[in-house]
Amino acid sequence: MSDAPTNPSPASPVPEPAPDPPLYVYAITGSDHPLRLDGLRTVGGIGGSLSAVVRGGLAAVVSPAPSELRPKRRDLTAHQELQERLMADGAVLPMRFGMLAPDSASVGRALEEKSEEYTRRLAELHGTTEFNLKAARAQDDLLREVLSESEEARRLNELTRDGNGTHEDRVALGELLARQVDARQRLLAGQVVQQLAGLARASVEGAPAKDDFLNVSFLVARAHAHEFTEAGQRLARDFGEGYDFRLRGPLPPYSFAA
Repeated sequence: MSDAPTNPSPASPVPEPAPDPPLYVYAITGSDHPLRLDGLRTVGGIGGSLSAVVRGGLAAVVSPAPSELRPKRRDLTAHQELQERLMADGAVLPMRFGMLAPDSASVGRALEEKSEEYTRRLAELHGTTEFNLKAARAQDDLLREVLSESEEARRLNELTRDGNGTHEDRVALGELLARQVDARQRLLAGQVVQQLAGLARASVEGAPAKDDFLNVSFLVARAHAHEFTEAGQRLARDFGEGYDFRLRGPLPPYSFAA
C-alpha cells in the first residue's frame, strides 16, 4: 500500500521590514566636519541617539523625532547646545527648532538635490556668527517728541484734551500720532542699522514685537565678534536713557542659513 501524498506546509510569511522612523534634523555640515556628539542631549530627551545622514560632501545631523514636539526649555537648550558644539569646529547650516523629516531617505534626497546650494551657503557662512539686536524707545518720550515738533499734533491734542473735541478730531489725532511715531521709529531703525552695518557682512531685518522699533540680525565674522559687541554696547550708551537695546550673540547663523 503506497503512502498517501502529503501536502507541503505553507511557507512562513516574510515579515515586512520596519519603516525608518521620522527624524529630527538639527543642522547640515560638510561630510568632513568633526561630529563631536558625545554627551549631548537630544530634542525629546532620547540620549545617545545622535547620528548623521551623509551624502557626498554633506552631512545632516539627526536624531529620532520625539512623539510630541513642543518648544520646552530643555529641548530648546538641547537644540542650541548641539549647534554651538558643531559651530566650534567649522561652518554649519543650523536648522530652526522643529525641523522634521519622514525618514533618513528623505534627508539623503534633500542633501543630494540641494547639494550645490548647501555647499555654497556653507562656504559663505564659514567663520561667521550671528548677532541679533532688538531695540525699543519709551513711548511717552516718543509721544512728547511728536507733540513738541508737530504743530498739527499739538492743536489736535489741545482740542481733544479732557474729552473735548469731536469724534473726528480724536480719530485724526490718533492717526496723526500713529503716522508720526511709525516714521520716527523707522528713522531710528535705519540709523542704528547704518552704524553697525560696517562691521557685518550682511543683515536681515525681522518684524519688531510689542514696543520694539527694531529687530535685526547681523552676520559677523567670528574674528570681529568682540569688536561688534563693543560697538553695540557703545551705541546703547550713545542713545542714552529712554532706549532699551538688547544684543544677543554670538549665535548660530539661523537668519542666514536659508
